[in-house]
Amino acid sequence: MDFGQIASILLLPVGFYILVKGADWLVDGASSIAKKFQISNLMIGLTIVALGTSLPELVVNVLASARGATDLAIGNIIGSNISNILLILGICAIIYPLSISKGTVWKEIPLNLLAIAALFVLINDVWIDGASTSILSRSDGIMLMFFFIIFLYYSYGIAKNRTLIDEVGESRGGEDEEIEIMPMSKSIFWIVAGIIALPIGSEVIVRGSLTLAEIIGFSESFIGLTLLALGTSAPELATSVVASYKKNADIAIGNVVGSNLFNIFWVLGLSSVIRPLPPSNNINVDILVVGLATLFLFIFTFVSNSRESGWIIKVKREEHTVSRTEGIVFVMMYIAYVIYLVWRG
Repeated sequence: MDFGQIASILLLPVGFYILVKGADWLVDGASSIAKKFQISNLMIGLTIVALGTSLPELVVNVLASARGATDLAIGNIIGSNISNILLILGICAIIYPLSISKGTVWKEIPLNLLAIAALFVLINDVWIDGASTSILSRSDGIMLMFFFIIFLYYSYGIAKNRTLIDEVGESRGGEDEEIEIMPMSKSIFWIVAGIIALPIGSEVIVRGSLTLAEIIGFSESFIGLTLLALGTSAPELATSVVASYKKNADIAIGNVVGSNLFNIFWVLGLSSVIRPLPPSNNINVDILVVGLATLFLFIFTFVSNSRESGWIIKVKREEHTVSRTEGIVFVMMYIAYVIYLVWRG
């Protein structure tokens, strides 16, 4: 192992930091300009901020795809979605039980299952069409992005209705953070800084990940599903954990569920439009894991346990809860999945 390889691995944490900060700078600058032109917080949240949280995955994926590291690109998305549910939501539920709204249970979570099913169909040309090879093609990516446009339209309608309800009520309850309006020059500076930082951080991450895979003998898919996925999910982890600590379950669960949809429809869709992505041989197992994780999340919202009544079904409740016990189950499932990945190599 030469000095260059050692440097690439040691710089991985620096790359993740630059990547996350670059996304923050770009979102802050763009949000400030949008607010200055009197664009509503609702539209800023649905566009700039929502897309900004997916920038780490997007930029890393585009760069990995451009360098031919397609296993990194696909593994990053699947791994991020798995860690978002099993690890991030698991930790959040352990900190404080998550009360999930009826709309999230019956609409957003099933939409996640639909996204996973769509990805499974699009990525299995050999099984479904009898093709010689499977690939997530440009046409597949365009189809995923059509789903993304529909999801944005749906999110806009839901957010607009919630805004109208809040305006009728006595107060908004402090759910939305005020966007800082900076001088135009400062806003442009942060946008430029973010645009510069994102590819630099991504280059450091992709190069270090490939070097690490080469040295330790693990596949690119393993690195993408674990290290890369956890690193690019850092914004979701920080946001959801803080929201859970403040007992704001809507933000914690909404952040994860929304991020998973963005990852499949937007990030993976755009990545495959830029360059078709051939999947690894074991990708179906990983898709099955993220599908089961999402299904367990759906089931856990209906099932509760208590010392008095044991396991009960809560179908008729307006609010559905993921308990601390279920959070521990999620974290244990994630640990078991990582152990499986190590065994798989």
